[in-house]
Amino acid sequence: MIHIVRSVTHPTRNQPHIKQTKTELSRRDIELAAGILNHLPEGRDDDFLFGGDAPLSYTQLRRMLNRIRKDIGFEETIVPQRFRTTVLTDIYDTTKDIKKTQAAAGHTTAAMTLKHYVKGRNPNLNTAEPVSARYGLSNA
Repeated sequence: MIHIVRSVTHPTRNQPHIKQTKTELSRRDIELAAGILNHLPEGRDDDFLFGGDAPLSYTQLRRMLNRIRKDIGFEETIVPQRFRTTVLTDIYDTTKDIKKTQAAAGHTTAAMTLKHYVKGRNPNLNTAEPVSARYGLSNA
């Protein structure tokens, strides 16, 4: 379980700025799959997930993201916001549950999640087939 209790930004791209989350819903617990635990560092309950007792600096964060990009063979730049958008889109694509996706994002409304984070991946989705099937029609 990850306990999100504060927010970290890098407004000057230098030292991290630690602050409260935007809203009360942003303070939340996120369950983790058992298989992920092997890849996370051990720490105390009040530690940052990466960095221990202090969050990563902007430079440390960029270096980590560049290592990930190279390890997976991704050619474009990886930034935290893009990663967040990808994960939230994956959650929605898998569950088709906007409320679960909203909860994972820590948003107060589903509209916020849909507007800013859940991105469609297949613009040519055939909607005629599911509608036809639902109403017992053939698509001939």
